[in-house]
Amino acid sequence: MCQAYREAQQQFETTGLHTVSIDEQTGIQALERIAGDLLPQPGLIARREYEYTRHGTTCLFGNFDVVTGEILAPMLGPTRTEPDFLKNIQNLIALDPLGRWRLITDNLNTHVSESLVRYVAEQCGIDLDLGVKGRRGELRSMPSRRAFLSDQSHRIHFCYTPKHCSWLNQIEIWFGVLRRKLTRYGSFRSLTDLKDRILRFIEYYNTHLAHPYRWTCDGKLLCK
Repeated sequence: MCQAYREAQQQFETTGLHTVSIDEQTGIQALERIAGDLLPQPGLIARREYEYTRHGTTCLFGNFDVVTGEILAPMLGPTRTEPDFLKNIQNLIALDPLGRWRLITDNLNTHVSESLVRYVAEQCGIDLDLGVKGRRGELRSMPSRRAFLSDQSHRIHFCYTPKHCSWLNQIEIWFGVLRRKLTRYGSFRSLTDLKDRILRFIEYYNTHLAHPYRWTCDGKLLCK
């Protein structure tokens, strides 16, 4: 995982390999405060209305380009099901349909699905019997599907975080930026307003704030 981050820039420049960190931020609430904030005054901190109206929630599929720091093809929706994740990957690959992609994600079951295996096989021109889910072949089980999807000989392949190490996924850092700068203290008139402001924030971020993260973790154990 750390090696993938370290070599991302060189790999992109020499082979055109896109390294993208992917995850979902679920349950983003569209909360509308019933009154506006009171701005800080001399000797007084800002005061915020604690009562609010709920307008629902949305889920953001985030795709963080490790080389540029931009968010690619963001997708918002009510759920994060297997079809949702597949649609997100399809939108992402469509940015460079013939390019090479290394996609970093965690071990959620929707990230190792049958439909994802079939999509990657189709896009990479892999013409073989993938088997039957739950019975045989690459589709047999989650480990077999993960092994197929993480095969680096494929033009599109996945790199999965180790168990209990989702924090290694760089998109988690960016989700923190989104919370601090927009969703945590924002007041949203509707679910549509929340989605629109998230997308506008991403557009602004990509234009003015995007940068690759300086990754200092080298993957070595601190203790035995």
